[in-house]
This record gives sequence, structure tokens and C-alpha cells, in this order.
Amino acid sequence: MTDGKDAAAGLNMLDSLNVDVLTDDVSDNYVGKTLFAVSEFSNVVLGGANVISGEALLCANLGFGLRLVSNIGGEQHTLLFDTGPEGAIFLRNCANLGIRLGEVEAIAITHGHWDHMAALPMTIDKIFGEGGRVTVHVNPGMFNERAIRLSSGRVVPVAKVPHPAELEQRGATVGNSPEERLLLDGHFYNSGEIPRVSSLRRDALIIYAERAPRRLGNRTLCYWTSGCSWRRFTAWVLLCSALAPTPVSSMCACM
Repeated sequence: MTDGKDAAAGLNMLDSLNVDVLTDDVSDNYVGKTLFAVSEFSNVVLGGANVISGEALLCANLGFGLRLVSNIGGEQHTLLFDTGPEGAIFLRNCANLGIRLGEVEAIAITHGHWDHMAALPMTIDKIFGEGGRVTVHVNPGMFNERAIRLSSGRVVPVAKVPHPAELEQRGATVGNSPEERLLLDGHFYNSGEIPRVSSLRRDALIIYAERAPRRLGNRTLCYWTSGCSWRRFTAWVLLCSALAPTPVSSMCACM
């Protein structure tokens, strides 16, 4: 991890990037796919399924979670981008895809809502259970208590998200800072906290990977942002650069 105001300048160019959608709001078979995406059916067969069945497929769930695997000259790094709302379903989806969580080196959390980080404790336990070690990147604004106002006017609290102390007790190293940083030998850039500038702003969940080049200097840029329409938006933007013409090799699971 590298901190500093000019951290983005140290972002390295990737040879390839594989993206696995581990948990999302909808099932794979009900949405359109980009030309470079691989279907859920294909991925669970690659993960070891011999029969397509309900037990072999993935579960959609409120929230979001990605696995990003980057490569530069044979040097590979694995990062989780959020973990979704519930540990058992997240781990089931990973198992059905044949994903070894022990290979995960870092987890970047976008913002402090339970549907993006409630699966963290079980995920960390699984990583360590498979012999891995992990650093979790959060920021201090993620840990406020929150609630939902129903149409009846009743205010119902939402689940508290895992606190850094709990994550550390499970063995994780926690980077709890609002500052920008480079992750995993400069394969990824995390912008740090992005504050709300208007109480009227609404931030929907966005996952974006450009095939058509968007340039940062001489680099093609791929990026993900994830957010929800809450009073305080504490999302982080993850940026990674990759070579054209095919910067992202997407293995789409349940998106």
C-alpha cells in the first residue's frame, strides 16, 4: 500500500484483468451481457459442476461484490471489491465458482452499508482458513449508525457494519483512512473518501468497465464506483489501468 497526494501517478499498466461478479442484485440469466462476458452456466461448470441445477448456480442478493485478478508480466494480485450483505451466500457463490478465497490479498470496501460489507467477517475467516492473509481498506466515515424511513413514517435501523476492531480480531490488517492510496504493488488505485456535496444527490450502484479507450496519459482506464443514495456518500473509486485493445477479461457470475 502506498499513500500520498500523488498516489495515482504510481498506477502501473496491467497486462490483463479478470473480473468475477460474486454477488449482485439479479441473476445472470435475467440480464444482458457484454460480448466479453462469460455466462454463469459456463462459470459454474468451470468451477466443477457436472450438472446445471439450483444447487450449482449462484444466489442473487441485495448488494454487490467483485473479485479482481490483475496481471503484470506474470505477477498476479487478487482483490475483493465489496463482499455483499450476507456471508453464507457470498461463500456459497465463491464455492460454486471454484474460487479460493485464500488467494485474496486485499479487500476494498466502497462505503459503509451492510449490503456491501456485512459478509466481511465470514469472508476474512475463510481467507485465513485457507492459509491466506488480507488487508481490508475502509475509511472512518463508514461506521455511522443508519436507518431507513418506511412509507408509513416508521424509522427502522439497519444492521451495523463490521467495525475495524472486529476485523482485526479476526486477523485482518485494516487500513482505515480517508486518504487515497495505491494497492497491491500499484496494480490498483483507491481514491479514498468521496464526500457528498449536496443533500439532493442520489448515487445508484454503478459498475463500469470501458472497452473503448479512455486515456490517462498513455494508459487505458477501467474503473468501478459503487454507491447508494444515503445522506453521506463515503464511496471509494477504484481505478486500474490496462493495455488496449481488450483491457478487461470479464468472467461474469451473477450480474
